Amino acid sequence: MSYADLYAVKKTSPEKAVQLVRNGDWVDYGQSGSFPEALDAALGDRVGELKDVKVRNAISVKPVQVVEKDPEQVSFTYNLWHFSGLDRKYADAGRAYHTPMLFRFCGSYYNRGYAPIDVAMLTVAPMDNQGNFSVGITNCCTRELVSAARNIVLEVNPNMPVIRGIQNDVIHISEVDALVESDCPICGFPKTAPSSTDRKIASNIFPFLRDGMTLQLGIGGIPNSLGSLIAESDLKDLGMHTELMSDGYLDLYKAGKITNRKKSVLPGKGIFSISMGSRELYDFLDHNSDVLSAPMFWVNDPATIARIPDFVSLNGCIAADLFGQVCSESSGTRQISGTGGQLDFVTGAYLSAGGLSFLAFSSTFTDKSGGIHSNIRPCFTQGDIITTPRTQTAYLVTEYGTAFLTGKTTWERAEALIGIAHPDFREDLIREAEKMKIWRPSNRR
Repeated sequence: MSYADLYAVKKTSPEKAVQLVRNGDWVDYGQSGSFPEALDAALGDRVGELKDVKVRNAISVKPVQVVEKDPEQVSFTYNLWHFSGLDRKYADAGRAYHTPMLFRFCGSYYNRGYAPIDVAMLTVAPMDNQGNFSVGITNCCTRELVSAARNIVLEVNPNMPVIRGIQNDVIHISEVDALVESDCPICGFPKTAPSSTDRKIASNIFPFLRDGMTLQLGIGGIPNSLGSLIAESDLKDLGMHTELMSDGYLDLYKAGKITNRKKSVLPGKGIFSISMGSRELYDFLDHNSDVLSAPMFWVNDPATIARIPDFVSLNGCIAADLFGQVCSESSGTRQISGTGGQLDFVTGAYLSAGGLSFLAFSSTFTDKSGGIHSNIRPCFTQGDIITTPRTQTAYLVTEYGTAFLTGKTTWERAEALIGIAHPDFREDLIREAEKMKIWRPSNRR
């Protein structure tokens, strides 16, 4: 039987495909851009019919029908590796739950049975002449979850770019139990407009950059601001090795700043594991031989990053305390994001010859009542999740400067961190540092 004939046999409707789901199953949508919109809608229509079905995803950017159609969780429980703004709303309403993880280990959770999976439902690009479906913008942990699943259902979508990878970049039709076709827009993020604070923070990081560095940039206003500074600068021959490729990188490619010529690992090739961004970004990636996808276990492995000299990692965080502990995923016990790959890249950048890691955040936040509070705390006491331990924090950056903590004593850390706090809160922080015995009488004020 030809691949085309096999495709015709396995092609079905979303309503029939989701009949593979049984009571008590774990259903996995993969992560981010692999979200199967048509299958999710059809599965959501089975509310009241199914019982105790657990659905797993990460970074939802479209309304999720197994949640929207089942607000009382009669049939479905929604679980997330990583949160988006929409996911926070679901979790705040008690309709979604977080699964903590380190990104480089995520695939192993499937391999070892720690993350059970019965039915995989994923969006892929159309089949090629060899019977392969490109996993497109979500290499990530796709191979591990597919290999562990009882049934595999693909949502074939021509809007998914075809992206070749170093490995684990395709699913073969022989592995697939059912296929459905869809032309829904692929999930993405609008480009975040940077604030004046974002631009100031980026300007504090920019002086550390030099020609030939390899960049890992997170997503949001600060990385976009840094990308704009680089695009307008004289920097050249930069490389890309990142877990998530956003439009910030597209701007750098268009400006000719990223060439990947100086990279020691896969020179000439930009590497990512997940991409989320605009349609323009996805069109840039489609059949682009200069950019390759790779599995998360390899991209985020500190041993891989250590092989790349002059590696620069920039990620956002929520708050830090005077000891150098960093929270990047919760506000108290309220889940905001996830660990993701932050600790992976902080570790890897330290191991890289000439590597640097920056964790960036605004010095303050404003609550719903208009009150202004410091994001540099004396210590964490309200259940905030520690993402990067104080033993691994290197550079912390606010709009007031940078604080380098590696090898520093507690009193040196307190002084450096208070120095990048908002001026209105510095005296209070000094008093708290004195109470905690981490402030010398001779420290500068």
